[in-house]
Amino acid sequence: MTSPTPPAEPPHAERTYRSTAALVCGVLLLLLVAWMAGDAMVRGEGRVPWLALAALLLVVPLVVAFTLRPAVFADDERIRVRNPFRTVLLPWTEVADVRASYSSELIAQDGRKYQLWSVPVSLRARKRAARTAARAAHDDPYGRTSVNADVRDAAGRTASADQTVRDLRDLAESAGGTTPEGAAAVSVRWAYEVIAPAAAGAVLLAVLVALG
Repeated sequence: MTSPTPPAEPPHAERTYRSTAALVCGVLLLLLVAWMAGDAMVRGEGRVPWLALAALLLVVPLVVAFTLRPAVFADDERIRVRNPFRTVLLPWTEVADVRASYSSELIAQDGRKYQLWSVPVSLRARKRAARTAARAAHDDPYGRTSVNADVRDAAGRTASADQTVRDLRDLAESAGGTTPEGAAAVSVRWAYEVIAPAAAGAVLLAVLVALG
């Protein structure tokens, strides 16, 4: 009598990693740019409205690209890195390492490196976490005395980028070395929806400035 096959573990939902500070900054910048350009287009005279329109076409896509667009999406099979001007898709079997030093980056098996724009490294937060851990270890080196619970909790936490890198490494290790069926080794797509309007705004702005 054959033993029943154990049920397969359900796949984890896709995880999203983004920078909250970048999102807030991007929204505020867009509101500021919209207010300034809108005022110039409504009240401006001569070429001022056209200059404001050109600046709007140039600046808005760039603000979106560097603040709202960056994100990392990861599940049990693959990781998708959405940077300002391109999106990179890799199955975990093509990922050699994920690390955070002065910046967060993904290393492919062929040696290529891809920056993770949505996982900024804060050296200040990393040093603060290290100091807190060292202080907690000094206060209670053998774990036999009672120290403040908040200090213990803070010592157990790491900088945000380091924790995200740790999560991504865990996903890579749990992938099991299998490539999802039909998946390309590495897929890179340029963000023409960002590049095209920014380039059009730059050309229009240059023409208007040249015409005086």
